[in-house]
Amino acid sequence: MARLTFSLCFIGFFLCLIMCTNFVQLKSQATEPKLQQVLDYLCGQLDCKEIQPGGSCFNPNTVRNHASYAIDLNFQINGVCDISYATPAVTDPSFGTCVYP
Repeated sequence: MARLTFSLCFIGFFLCLIMCTNFVQLKSQATEPKLQQVLDYLCGQLDCKEIQPGGSCFNPNTVRNHASYAIDLNFQINGVCDISYATPAVTDPSFGTCVYP
């Protein structure tokens, strides 16, 4: 009975996490070469103007910062969160003039 209760609680927590997630964030162990690959792919598919020069999220001009924006944009548009480099989040990663979608 205790195992069933634990399983149901875990499933409930997991479903809440999925349903309450509004953003995705990069995993700390995501490597820069992997992030550059992801960034190149996503920005070939999506409108990444906000992380281009002059865009509201261009600075700081780092691969990690730009990939963070691109993976969240992909999540908002396509509902995709690749767990190899990203994780669901409920905290808005926006900062300063950079507003995440």
